[in-house]
Amino acid sequence: MSLGTGEFRREYGLVLLGSGSYTCLMFVWFSLPAYLPVIIDDVGLSSTQAGILAGAVPLTYIPIALLSGLAVDRISPGRSLAAGVLLYGVAQILRSVAPGFPSLFATTLLLGVGATAITFGLPKLVGVLFPPEKTDRPSSIYLVGASAGSALVFAVGRPVLGPWLGGWRPLFFWSGVVAVAYGLCWSLVARRVRIDERMATDDSFSLESVVADLRLVLSHRELQLVVAIGTMYLLLNHGLQGWLPTVLESRGLSAGPAGQATSLLIGAYVVGVLTVPAVSQRFESRRLALTGCGFVAFLGVAGVIAGGTGALVLLGIVVTGLGIGGISPLLRAIPPDLEGIGARLTGTAVGFIFAVGEIGGFVGPLLIGVLHDATGSFAPGLAVLAGGGLVVVLAGAALWSLDR
Repeated sequence: MSLGTGEFRREYGLVLLGSGSYTCLMFVWFSLPAYLPVIIDDVGLSSTQAGILAGAVPLTYIPIALLSGLAVDRISPGRSLAAGVLLYGVAQILRSVAPGFPSLFATTLLLGVGATAITFGLPKLVGVLFPPEKTDRPSSIYLVGASAGSALVFAVGRPVLGPWLGGWRPLFFWSGVVAVAYGLCWSLVARRVRIDERMATDDSFSLESVVADLRLVLSHRELQLVVAIGTMYLLLNHGLQGWLPTVLESRGLSAGPAGQATSLLIGAYVVGVLTVPAVSQRFESRRLALTGCGFVAFLGVAGVIAGGTGALVLLGIVVTGLGIGGISPLLRAIPPDLEGIGARLTGTAVGFIFAVGEIGGFVGPLLIGVLHDATGSFAPGLAVLAGGGLVVVLAGAALWSLDR
C-alpha cells in the first residue's frame, strides 16, 4: 500500500511546526558569522579567535552529541525540542551582553548544548511519526526550516534588522527572546497533542541499556561510513557559511552584497535539500546520490576559490550549495533505514554522526582562520574544504558498494 502525504497530514503539520525550532536555532547560530567582521573590530579579535568562535557550536557537539542522542531516544522528541530551544534562546540573550572573547566563547558553547537537542530531536520526531521508507520528505521539511533561519540572518538580520535595532547586540538579544517564546509555545503544543506518547520503547537510562545501544551503534559498519560523510559535510557547511561573508568582503564586496551572496549559498542548499532526496527515493539510490553530491560540492568550492567577485564565484556558491544541500537530508534519512538501527536508535545514531562529524564542523572554520593568519590568504583553507568533497565521493562509493 502506498503511503501518501494525505495519510500523514497531522504528522506533516507537527514536523512543520517543529521545524520552527531549527529556524530559530540557525538564525541565532549564524548571527555571529553574519556580524563577524563587526564583532572582530568591536571586541578586538584575531582571525584565530574569530575562527574559534565560528566553530564553537560544532565544538560543543564533539563531547556531548552521543550522550545527547541517547537522551533524546529516552526522553522523547517533544520535551527534548522544548528544552533545547529554551537553552539556546537564553544563551543568545547572554551573548548579547558578553564583553569579550572568553564570555562570547562560553555563551556560544552553551548555545551549542541546546542546539544538540534540535539536531537529534527532529530526526527522532520524524522517526516516531513516519515509517522508515517515508522519512526523506519530512526530513527535507525541517532542513528547509533550518535554511530559512540561516538565510534570514544573512539577508535580513545583518543588513536590515541589525541597523534598525541598533547593532549586533540588540539583534542577539531580541532573537534570543523570540526563541524563548517559541520554545514555550512548542512545549504547550507538544503536550496537548501528546507527541511523546507515540514512542514505542521501554528504554531506560540504566547502564546496561546505554552500553548495549552504544555497542550496537558504534560497531555498525555502514553507519561508520555515514559518519565519515557527515564529518566532511559539516567541515564544508560550517567552514563555508562561517567565513564566506568575510572572504567576499576581503575581496572588496561591501557587507550587503557579501551577505546576499551567502544567502544565495543557502538558497541553493535548499534546492539540494528538496530535490536530491526526492530523486534518490524515486530511483532507490540514496547512497549513490551521496557520491554525486560530494563531487558537486568539490567543483563548487573550486569555483569559489578561483572566482574572485565575478560570475564564477556566484556559480561556485550555487553549485556548492546544491551539493551540500543534497548530502544533508540523506545523512538523516539513512540511519532509520539501517538494519539494527531503525526508529528506536535514530537519536543515538545521528548523535554518533554528529559527535564525530562536528570535529569537521569545528576544524573547518578554525583552519580557515589559522591558515589566513599564517598565509594572509583564504585560499588554503578553502582548498581544505574542497578536499572534503572528494572524501564524500570515496566514502559514498564505499557505502554504495556495501549495498549491492
